[in-house]
Amino acid sequence: MNDKSNLFKLGRGVLSAEQQEKLKQFKIKTRIDNDNYLRSHPELDILIGDFLRAVLLQRPVKFFDFAAEFFTDPNLQSNTLSKLDKTGDSERPTVK
Repeated sequence: MNDKSNLFKLGRGVLSAEQQEKLKQFKIKTRIDNDNYLRSHPELDILIGDFLRAVLLQRPVKFFDFAAEFFTDPNLQSNTLSKLDKTGDSERPTVK
C-alpha cells in the first residue's frame, strides 16, 4: 500500500496548469469521438451484448478459446446484422 501512496504523491503537480487543461480537453475530445463512433456502429452494441450474454450463460473455463471461437464464427456477421435489422435501425453498416 505504501508504493501506491508514493505513486499518488509523485503524480500530484507533475503537470503544469496548461498541460492539465490540454489533457482535460484531450480526454473530452476522445470521449466525444468514441461516443460518435459507437453511435455510428450500432452493431457493436449487439455484438458485445451477445458475447457477454454467451459468456455469462456458458461460463467457459477456457475463456480465450471461447472468445476466439465466438468471434470467428462464420455466421457472426449475418446473425448480428439480422438482429440489427430487427431493432429497426435503418442505417446498415458497411463491411470493409
